[in-house]
Amino acid sequence: MTRASDAEREATVVRLREAAGEGRLTVEELATRIDAAYAATTHAELEPLTADLPAVAPASSVTVEPGTHGTSLILGILGGGDRRGRWRVAERVKVINVLGGADLDLREATLAGPEVHITVISLLGGSDIVVPEGVHVELSSFAFLGGDELKLEGPEPPPGAPVVHVHTVSILGGTDVKTRRGRKQRGIPPPPPHP
Repeated sequence: MTRASDAEREATVVRLREAAGEGRLTVEELATRIDAAYAATTHAELEPLTADLPAVAPASSVTVEPGTHGTSLILGILGGGDRRGRWRVAERVKVINVLGGADLDLREATLAGPEVHITVISLLGGSDIVVPEGVHVELSSFAFLGGDELKLEGPEPPPGAPVVHVHTVSILGGTDVKTRRGRKQRGIPPPPPHP
């Protein structure tokens, strides 16, 4: 049996409190289940405490603002053309990588529509595309002496969530599409102060 962590016990308690706030549990049921959650040592003991409650759909953290403007062409030729932080993604984006790569981080981006199409063409290069949790992602790819990969984590996006379609052609290169929690840490740390 898999042992439960403190974080998992606390997440169960939070869900129980939300359910009580929604009127799904009485005060007595809430108190009993919270006691059982804090006493649980395995997943098997935690699961029945929320089994009769509906799952909470995650909210998408990406912003959609319909419009015609946004970045539609990104070049990674003999270097990189990364996009991260706050930027606007057009409904159709082309990324061209030749002996280089352009990485895209969509976690703080604004989408120009509820569906965006990102086409990545890579020759001796590639891209990493980081998507936030709570969006649907579809990958269609062709790779020759290279590879493309879809690595999504976290809960299933809710119905009606934004959709990111990624289309790739990779020759001696590849594109990875993935979720990543937290903010991306880039750059080199500053040197230590001189005595």
